[in-house]
Amino acid sequence: GDGEDEEDGPKEEKSFGLSGLLAAETRMWQGVELKFIEPAEARMPDKKWRLYEFKGDNDPKVLHLHRVSCYIFGRDRHLNKYPGYVATDHPSCSKQHAVIQFRLHEKDDGVGGVLLTVKPYLMDLETTNGTFLNGDKIEDQRYYELKERDTIKFGNSSRDYVVLLDSSTGK
Repeated sequence: GDGEDEEDGPKEEKSFGLSGLLAAETRMWQGVELKFIEPAEARMPDKKWRLYEFKGDNDPKVLHLHRVSCYIFGRDRHLNKYPGYVATDHPSCSKQHAVIQFRLHEKDDGVGGVLLTVKPYLMDLETTNGTFLNGDKIEDQRYYELKERDTIKFGNSSRDYVVLLDSSTGK
């Protein structure tokens, strides 16, 4: 007939686009695909940030945030050995719910130079039940700078997390 007798359907085009497989590979940690990968401006904190976890009337647990550059909060037990994994056991929390990432921040010093500081930022990882900063639900996949005395909540969990600098405790 029309020259397409030897074809069994549409010819498949070769795709040289990005498959996402390489990106996925760089996000793998001991067989678990991380929903988050540290950005180029990730840095170890230069101040002693702490995160206090409050639940009911119990004494707060303290996380020393200056020990790693990134923390992942969630219910994914495969990440227990991940440096910076914080378990949030509430059923409304996602497996990988949110991150606190320390990033290099550049600011004009007003006299032609640049002030470099390392600041903590919070990001929600596209969760169903959200992440709350000072009572407000934050947009997902966006960095929010954390300041002293900020409170964080994950999903519908009753746990409150409060961000403090070492210098601000007990004074």
